Amino acid sequence: MTNRSINTVEALLRAYRAGYFPMGDNESGGGPVRWYNPDPRGVMPLDEGFHVPRRLAVRVRSGAFDVTTDRAFEAVIRACGEPRPPPGEQKSWIDERIIGAYTALHLAGHAHSIEAWVPGPGGPELVGGLYGVHIGAAFFAESKFYRPGKGTDASKVCLVRLVDHLRGRGFELLDVQFWNPHIAQFGCVEIPRAEYLDRLKRATAREVAWLPFEGCRDDRTAR
Repeated sequence: MTNRSINTVEALLRAYRAGYFPMGDNESGGGPVRWYNPDPRGVMPLDEGFHVPRRLAVRVRSGAFDVTTDRAFEAVIRACGEPRPPPGEQKSWIDERIIGAYTALHLAGHAHSIEAWVPGPGGPELVGGLYGVHIGAAFFAESKFYRPGKGTDASKVCLVRLVDHLRGRGFELLDVQFWNPHIAQFGCVEIPRAEYLDRLKRATAREVAWLPFEGCRDDRTAR
């Protein structure tokens, strides 16, 4: 934990370049924003180490969702901040301070969302998504969500599309912060902090544009 600030875009970018990321206090709701620089660090491979389970690969190829980027950033981060459905039912670390800070990052071109949509009676309906921070050739995945029912697998499909997009644009690093069994199924690995910081320094030194985004250029990722 540090006294780093989330009040400006520049402060957030400095923190990410140094390996830190913030989380709100989900216990007290309004407590201090805490900063983390875990050791080891969870990273998702952007090469052949990324694995898509067979059932999900079929789902990706089915075209069940219209996948876009930056069409509804604030809606995605607010959905990520909603209490988790059972059995989770826990408060989110994404509070209004986090939403404001990352919306500012988005407006500055350093935070992006991936959205999954299905047709609805009043137009496209947002049923899943994820968001994260973009600096150079590094993307820092922050959180994801899906709506049970219509949005089953939507956040997973967004992750597959994200990896395909990052590969296509020439990104070098996909930071997922912490390893857990859910993302382990995709090939997530843990690396020592020193190795992470070295990779981070190299990735953020290169300029890589976010756009154009085509959702998925082909089906190689989902095979």
